[in-house]
Amino acid sequence: MAPHTARTQQLLTELGLSGFLRSRRAAVSADDLELPSYGARRVPGLRREELAELAGVSLTYYTRLEQGLATNPSSQVLDAIARALRLDQDERSHLHRLAGAEPDVRRSPEPPAASLTALLDRMPDVPAVMLSPVQDIIGWNRLGHALLAGHLDFSAPSRTPRPNKVEMIFTDAHSRSLHREWEYEATLAVASLRYVNGRRAEDPALTDLVGGLSLCSNDFARIWADQPVQLCTRGVKRFHHPVVGRLDLTFEVFHAPENDGHRLLVHYAEPGSTDDAALKLLASSTLTS
Repeated sequence: MAPHTARTQQLLTELGLSGFLRSRRAAVSADDLELPSYGARRVPGLRREELAELAGVSLTYYTRLEQGLATNPSSQVLDAIARALRLDQDERSHLHRLAGAEPDVRRSPEPPAASLTALLDRMPDVPAVMLSPVQDIIGWNRLGHALLAGHLDFSAPSRTPRPNKVEMIFTDAHSRSLHREWEYEATLAVASLRYVNGRRAEDPALTDLVGGLSLCSNDFARIWADQPVQLCTRGVKRFHHPVVGRLDLTFEVFHAPENDGHRLLVHYAEPGSTDDAALKLLASSTLTS
């Protein structure tokens, strides 16, 4: 990764509570809340005083929260602010975590036990990938490798540096062309990265990833600045695969029981569907490669 810059440090700072509050306040429309108009607004979103009034907190206290000067806000205050900002469940949970509702994690956790990664080979019919908190790929089975990164060597996750799923989406031509809805996939990757790492702003792995991508990808810097947050446990990914063509798969994400940020990403198709047939064809190709 490239050396850090002042812009990189700003991006990392925005990972915290104050940056998140500012971004969500800017995203709320005063018109949607039917607030009285007092002329053109200099910046989008709500004014601090409007949000403080909606949340029932003092303007001074809310300003201190946005400036990072107030610590340990109560759950009642956070819930009131979340309601005023119209946060969804993932954003609300993220807000509480940023405010210290969960233990602060500063160091990169150890990789999951070998028994977990061994499970990958026990599910040959399901594309499966094991991810670190910053989405380094620390293991995959043959079908997971064939689906997401057949252009890379199968042993890549055992080497240093490991392939990183977020970095691949933004900088790897194969990965970019793999997704028919690239903007959606890129936003989802950043939203998940923010959610899982909300309390890891000083983790060197996160610093290196955000710093490098902010320098080499304008798309990453743009989406990161929007501060999307999502737990991303289930959904549909729409691929255009170089071997089997159009392929729509449901994905599920399973978090390690230690809740340390490691998770297992699996994909599957509706049984008997054309997508299921394409997935079986891709699986058969791994037996002859």
